[in-house]
Amino acid sequence: MKILIVTQYFYPENFKSNDMAFELQKRGHDVTVLTGIPNYPEGEIYDGYGFFKKRHEIINGVKIIRALLLPRGKGGGIRLFLNYFSWAFFASLKARKLSASQKFDAVIVHEPSPITQFYPALTVKKHQKTPVYFWVMDLWPESLEIAGGVKNKMILNFFTKMVQHFYRESEKILITSKGFRKSILEKGDFNNKIEYFPNWAEDTISSGDLNYPIPEIPEGFKVMFAGNIGEAQDMENIMNAALKLKEKENIKFILVGDGRKMPFVQDFIKEHNLQETVYTLGRFPVEAMASFFNQADLLLVSLKDDPIFNLTVPAKVQAYMSSGKPIMAMLNGEGSENIKEAECGFTVPAGDSEKLAYEIETASQKSKEELDKMGMNGKTFYEKNFRMEECISNLEKIISKK
Repeated sequence: MKILIVTQYFYPENFKSNDMAFELQKRGHDVTVLTGIPNYPEGEIYDGYGFFKKRHEIINGVKIIRALLLPRGKGGGIRLFLNYFSWAFFASLKARKLSASQKFDAVIVHEPSPITQFYPALTVKKHQKTPVYFWVMDLWPESLEIAGGVKNKMILNFFTKMVQHFYRESEKILITSKGFRKSILEKGDFNNKIEYFPNWAEDTISSGDLNYPIPEIPEGFKVMFAGNIGEAQDMENIMNAALKLKEKENIKFILVGDGRKMPFVQDFIKEHNLQETVYTLGRFPVEAMASFFNQADLLLVSLKDDPIFNLTVPAKVQAYMSSGKPIMAMLNGEGSENIKEAECGFTVPAGDSEKLAYEIETASQKSKEELDKMGMNGKTFYEKNFRMEECISNLEKIISKK
């Protein structure tokens, strides 16, 4: 098939759109990606890229077309708005030119926020009647209201109508969490369009290089958090749990990643003298994760106690499972249920730092054999439910049925 993937984020940014494009191309499909100039998450354009540099590339056989955008900068509300809509506008212009020169069999929209990424796909559909498959990874306008702090009813109603329009224009709506179904059905009768299409872990995590060079990790019982350190991840309660365990000097919190809440984390560490038990290592490429996870005793995942997050399964749940390490989860909903079903770790309610501290201390006292068994339970569950090969095979079946 001749497939167009529409997404604001693509390689060298680290998103599932990379795996999807490269794997589909590898399987013999002709894949084009319409994307933006890489600037996530730091908000600055990556070295080697620019408004007049590397706007067209071919990587692993995939044709990449980069539309202009205003970089997200430090991520303030106005700057994010301009980032989202500038890309949607310029990518729609690119989509119109593409529609005139190429005929696509399917358009796949990869949508972590923002929802506006659908616009260029809609342009192609209007010109070619090409079916659009909408991979929803973030619910709008709920995400805008809860994570973005937008309370203005006029703005929320505007985005609700936008979302409803996009759902109506979709051939299928692919959801990463079964909990998304409720939100989507509240916006219209889209039941026959919904298909479950979960996240997977990168091969570099599930079978990566355990000897990839990483900084020295301190000795002790290592509780590792890897990924975005942002508002949604409830760093306040992770830090509160670390404070409660301050006297348990054998327990070390290792934070691998960066994000908007990193300044808060670093200030908290200084204010409460946690330098001996909490370590911030910064951001590393996905290729380094297997090496990091191999050093961990427990992998930590968390989300705030908000209705939208209770419907979400963080992608790191699958990544953690694939590593064969036990998981400590401070979240509600489907992600927590997956961990319980797999018997691969410990779960506490979202926002409960006291229980988190208690369960981490409990885990630190378990034998290596007990922890290893949990880890292998998770890996087995991952292999059965979340391997990329099976997910992409399912995607091929979905987009081949019109």
